[in-house]
Amino acid sequence: MKLSRPVSWFLLAFGVWSWVIWITFVKNLVKDGSGLAFEDGDPTAYFWVHLTLAVVSFLLGTVVGGIGLRGVRALRRTS
Repeated sequence: MKLSRPVSWFLLAFGVWSWVIWITFVKNLVKDGSGLAFEDGDPTAYFWVHLTLAVVSFLLGTVVGGIGLRGVRALRRTS
């Protein structure tokens, strides 16, 4: 399957965007002072659920970005 240039760049940008957003989210989650993520210094269910969401999003962002990167590289080789 051959991806078009706009689709390849979109997928690559989506992968990078996912990493930027979720890294920021995890940093904020760890620094949470509202009591949602930590209770008496121990992680709560809220923390674990949101950390799991972040890890899954990192993985999906990596896969999608990798597909976009392969598409961009393939287009450069054929140009």
